[in-house]
This record gives sequence, structure tokens and C-alpha cells, in this order.
Amino acid sequence: MPLHMIKLVVGLDTVEELLAWHESRGGPWIMRTRQTPKRAAELLEGGSLYRVFKGVILCRQPILAVDTVGEGVNARCEVTLEPQVVRVAPTPRRAFQGWRYLRTEDAPPDLGEASDEEMPSDLARRLREAGAW
Repeated sequence: MPLHMIKLVVGLDTVEELLAWHESRGGPWIMRTRQTPKRAAELLEGGSLYRVFKGVILCRQPILAVDTVGEGVNARCEVTLEPQVVRVAPTPRRAFQGWRYLRTEDAPPDLGEASDEEMPSDLARRLREAGAW
């Protein structure tokens, strides 16, 4: 069973803003962090990086590689992600620092293939905040 990572998105409110930000930068999808996961092998067995926007998990990207670059105090981790962003059922998540592991049974399900007809993430967030969804 694969293991996943979960990380907060800071400075962006929606998946659309994340896509636009990456498009403006170009290049491969790489998430950089200071600590290399000790359970990297499990992440590479089909794991994904789940992203939290303003307290709600909204999307994931499959993990392709986990590499440590640099040495000593300059060492850091680069997690290479698949370019495809998969939207998931909006799921509340409290704030935390850095990244955390996420077990498969705790991960939100993917939204269906009819993503053109799904509720806009901003509307879904406002409904959740109002307690109506």
C-alpha cells in the first residue's frame, strides 16, 4: 500500500492559481524541502503529494522521484511530481508546518472524470465555511 505526503500551499488560494504559478515558472514539477523522507521508498510505490489550500485538501500529484541534493548543511530534498494535477474531494485539514505522511486510508478520494461539471473550489470552500457542505 503506497504512502503519501501532504503539504500546505502558501500564498495561493486555488488549484487554478497553482497551475498558473507553475506555468509562469515552467520546467518540471519539483517540491523542495529541507528534510528527506525516511520512508521515501514507500512514497515511490504509488504515493502522491496532497496539497492543502486554506485548510482544505483540494488536489494531489503522483510522486515520481525523491532525491537528496547537496551535502551537509546545504543538503535538501527534491520531490519530483507528475505534471498532471488530480483534483480530490475537498477535505478539511488543520494547519501544520512542513510536510507530513498521509496514509492511503486517510487520503481523500479523487473526483470523478466529469471534472468540468464539478463545483468550483472557491464555492465549495465557502459552503464548508458556512457549514452547508
